[in-house]
Amino acid sequence: MRHGLRFTTIALTMFAWVPASEAACKNSGRFGDWLADFRAEAAAKGISNRTIRSALGDVTYDPKVISRDRRQGVFAQSFLKFSARMANKNRLAHGLKRIKKYRKTFQQVEKRYGVPAPIIAAFWGLETDYGANIGNMKTLRSLATLAYDCRRPELFRDHLFDALRIIERGDLTASQMIGAWAGELGQTQFLPSDYMESAVDFDGDGRRDLLRSVPDVLASTANVLKKMGWKAGRPWLQEVRVPARLAWDQADLTIVHPRSQWVKWGVKGVGRQLKSDAMEASLLLPMGRNGPAFLAYENFRVYLDWNHSLVYSTTAAYFATRLAGAPRISRGRKEVTPLSVEQVKRMQNLLIRKGFDVGGADGVVGAKTRDAIKKMQIKYGLPADSYPSADLLRRLSAG
Repeated sequence: MRHGLRFTTIALTMFAWVPASEAACKNSGRFGDWLADFRAEAAAKGISNRTIRSALGDVTYDPKVISRDRRQGVFAQSFLKFSARMANKNRLAHGLKRIKKYRKTFQQVEKRYGVPAPIIAAFWGLETDYGANIGNMKTLRSLATLAYDCRRPELFRDHLFDALRIIERGDLTASQMIGAWAGELGQTQFLPSDYMESAVDFDGDGRRDLLRSVPDVLASTANVLKKMGWKAGRPWLQEVRVPARLAWDQADLTIVHPRSQWVKWGVKGVGRQLKSDAMEASLLLPMGRNGPAFLAYENFRVYLDWNHSLVYSTTAAYFATRLAGAPRISRGRKEVTPLSVEQVKRMQNLLIRKGFDVGGADGVVGAKTRDAIKKMQIKYGLPADSYPSADLLRRLSAG
């Protein structure tokens, strides 16, 4: 989920890549001593001794959490592979059933926050299979371990303090705090600071319960999306078909044009005609010029705020379009053979040697890698669609 770094995605991994400098950091001191200091600081912040004892009285260090934190994630998969697995037929069917079952609640939530049911249900399904897989880790133990760890201690210290405040507020007890390995809680996986700031008591029982209360889950998710900038009544993603020839360097999420310009360039809607009007959109090619194509609207930025991974964000937005009635995605104009993770790492190393900051040779094609690829494609006279191709790898390898 959101990387402020605040939201995460259960079973997908919190961070797609760990820089070598962070992965190699070493912890010093004893966890017990650190925990004693943390308890004292929590008390100084006004958190009651009763809450501190119930939450941290028997907390121990969990090496399994650190092991998971150091692993590479799954976002090196291609969009078609990832979306086929995550936005599958079964998850779609269950999502439509839940939209129908909780129709009244979804309508009330949209009226208050402006976020429609398919958007919320898509995140609900991708994060925890509609609450079926919220995790089985002790949240307080995970947070304490990560707050003690050398990699991002300040980030998780804040979340651990807010976990104590959630208990103090009466939303959850310490024993109820069970979730994913990095401290995520609830059916759409809120980290504690977001739980404190944005959780909503929508069922009116006096508690914000994101583990068991569906109304609280749906409203809280919508509340977060609204805070991220969701615009009511506006589109988020639309599948399109692109012509064989196009100014491919314009296919970039940092570049927007009115739909009339995209239509003029030969971009066409799928299933319905693309309006030739002034609404602005970016052309998104998650697998390059030959693969699936979308127009990404302003609301798509919210998906990237939820999770910086382009493959996850595009999948979540696409899944929402399916829940809203859109057809299954096309595979594009031609079959695309993605590079392997090792080939992408090789390309990233070659780009680093040429002076580009790609964020590390991790095999994940993030924004920095896409930008470097685009610049080298332009230099070599290749279609500048920002997608790592075998042709570009050959050119880079040749020097």
